[in-house]
Amino acid sequence: METGFARGRLLIKDIGHLVGFGHAPLGPMKGADMRQLPVLEDAWLAIEEGRVIDGGAMAEFPGITDWNGLEVVEASGRMVSPAWVDSHTHLVHAASREREFVDRIRGLSYQEIAARGGGILNSARALREMSEDALFDVSLERMERLIRMGTGAIEIKSGYGLDLESELKMLRVARRLGALDRIPVKTTFLGCHAVPQGWSDAMAYTRYMVDEVLPAVVEEELADHVDIFCEEGYFGLEETRLLLEQARLRGLPAKVHVNQFTAGGGVALCVDMGAMSVDHLEVLEAQDVAELASSETVPVALPLCSLFLDLPYTPGRTLVDAGCALAIATDFNPGSAPSGNLHLAASLGCLRMGLEPVEALVAATVNGAAALGLSDQVGGLAVGQEASLIVTRPLRSVDEALYAFGDPLADRVLARGHWVS
Repeated sequence: METGFARGRLLIKDIGHLVGFGHAPLGPMKGADMRQLPVLEDAWLAIEEGRVIDGGAMAEFPGITDWNGLEVVEASGRMVSPAWVDSHTHLVHAASREREFVDRIRGLSYQEIAARGGGILNSARALREMSEDALFDVSLERMERLIRMGTGAIEIKSGYGLDLESELKMLRVARRLGALDRIPVKTTFLGCHAVPQGWSDAMAYTRYMVDEVLPAVVEEELADHVDIFCEEGYFGLEETRLLLEQARLRGLPAKVHVNQFTAGGGVALCVDMGAMSVDHLEVLEAQDVAELASSETVPVALPLCSLFLDLPYTPGRTLVDAGCALAIATDFNPGSAPSGNLHLAASLGCLRMGLEPVEALVAATVNGAAALGLSDQVGGLAVGQEASLIVTRPLRSVDEALYAFGDPLADRVLARGHWVS
């Protein structure tokens, strides 16, 4: 798979529906604005050196005056949309956990499996036993698979190391994936994902992460954000505040797991501390919604996790109607969402969260980019943004892209101007 920004020039013409084109990045789209995603019918798009340089309606197409180094693609009425932006994944992990999948089918809950030594602790054991190079190889294969499915930017969390050496190993692998320059990769330090055996309590372990691991992460410049699993039975408000305060002092903004199983004040704390996003939100109270609606914190829904664990779905309709800039991500991980299919996640936004198709597209592109601080680069097809896009199979409308949720969407994928094989 080619890396960096492509050289040369590309023209895609006779596009049935061109999604997200404009002369400035869209930035976060909130509330009713999520239904205003720009869509041009019968359109063209011009790309040079891996970035969008122009576009518009075919009726106003200026023609081709310079054929030198130009590739012309006839879209034949297909939709061209921005590549997906996956703002929450655990892509770097050592092994799958299909045995636990069978245990759940046989009636054990996620929490019961964790209490027996499964779950996050199971992944941590496997990761500690794997070399950094081997971990890089399996993670690269996953990332390339996601790119072929149309993902054009991604966040990767640590959190399966749970000690200094292993957390650094995960983050080094994530940084190596980003250094390939295939797509933008943001990294997040999630040392406080679970309390490993041998620790007296969550606060003692959090202090270890704050005092020993966080400084090492910062010294090596391995993370763009910090995260913590703020949830009953994992880490409480005191631990969350301590980590976020210490991370902020070191210049790391927060993207926090919160309200997956219970609502206990985590949303208000994260908003108060200026978190970039709060992720999961399967359980929300009215005050949580009001806090998010009056803030710049992006709520991130993870419907594949709800599907896999049979949990409630994030109330997306409620959040959008309240004026939030809702994002959708996959939560790709071995235990609760073993899929990086953001197309399916966006479709579930419609089927289970009450979103209209255009709102779900915004959530999985424009607002996903906002949740990563990447609005200037990805999430749309504005002039100057990266030419990372999906040329779909023939579609009659934008709505059909998420209506036919089980069908492959992409005929071709472009990543930074390179066609993905």
